[in-house]
Amino acid sequence: MYFALTEDQRDFGAAVRDFLTGKFDTEAVREVVEAATSQGEAGDGHPAALWQAMGEQGWLAVLVPEEHDGLGLGLVDAQVIARELGAGVAPGPWRGTVLAAEAIRLAGSASQQRDWLPRLAAGAAVGALALRGSTEDGWPAVEYAEVADALVVADGPGLRLLRRDEVTTRRLDSFDGTTRLASVVLADGVGEPLPGGTAEVHAELSARAAVLAAADLVGGAREALTRTVDYDRERKQFGVPVGSFQAIKHALADLHVGVTMAEHAVLYAAHALDSGPATDPDAALAVAVAKSKASDSATLVTGAMIQYHGGIGYTWEHEAHFFYKRAKRLAGTHGTADNHRARIAELTIG
Repeated sequence: MYFALTEDQRDFGAAVRDFLTGKFDTEAVREVVEAATSQGEAGDGHPAALWQAMGEQGWLAVLVPEEHDGLGLGLVDAQVIARELGAGVAPGPWRGTVLAAEAIRLAGSASQQRDWLPRLAAGAAVGALALRGSTEDGWPAVEYAEVADALVVADGPGLRLLRRDEVTTRRLDSFDGTTRLASVVLADGVGEPLPGGTAEVHAELSARAAVLAAADLVGGAREALTRTVDYDRERKQFGVPVGSFQAIKHALADLHVGVTMAEHAVLYAAHALDSGPATDPDAALAVAVAKSKASDSATLVTGAMIQYHGGIGYTWEHEAHFFYKRAKRLAGTHGTADNHRARIAELTIG
């Protein structure tokens, strides 16, 4: 069987890539990274022009049903967008908003869906999701919690939906300047439950979050590898391109194989979740394989990007550290590679 993206899906990815290349390139990303400690629009890591484009071009509406002004597509389509955002090391609360909408779609009441899904799909509201990591002091390290209009958190076996004025946030420092993290403190009794929140919905959201993070990782890994290969074709030592040295050629070829395997693993995991529930053992296995492979390959490739760019790769002025820091952060998000390998062992050998 031939398994690949459709022409429409490839075109969708190309449209995202073209926008980022033309209107929000790595220099625009640098402005967000360097404003990480400032206040205001740039300081919150949420560029208005990029967010407007996400809403207008349907990037936020990809999983929202058509009856709520969405595109009604699947996770395969969503991971196409996530890959391109990873390749562009793009900031902004895209993933959190898409996942918050998924929580409301899967577990919300009809009135909650009518109230929130069209707004989240259009970019009129920002979403965030916190499924794990709660402590006595609240939820640590929630992406874009400071700007979220709708925050969905795990509430025991269920889910709870909170509005911005119902939570207290405190910005946290992060080595990855392409995102913003905040701790969240909830007052007792605030928010409203999502009536369909169950263990099965938790599993579904966790799996979908892992796949979208993995897609971001492989997108960044592929772009990092491409830039490294292009650079080493031009960079010369001893009068010849560095890329002609056998040791580097072999290393880059191995990295290419790893990224390619991770790309296919992510695509298949998204397809598995589109085809059945996350509690299905085959789907659960596909998700664990995808996240573990994506985490490992992205960490290796972005580290090699720094090394194989020579002295310039270690500088702040070069963009290599954007890719490396983003990969290191996402590799530990929604389960580390070791966590997912333990899950693989559990599912295959018990």
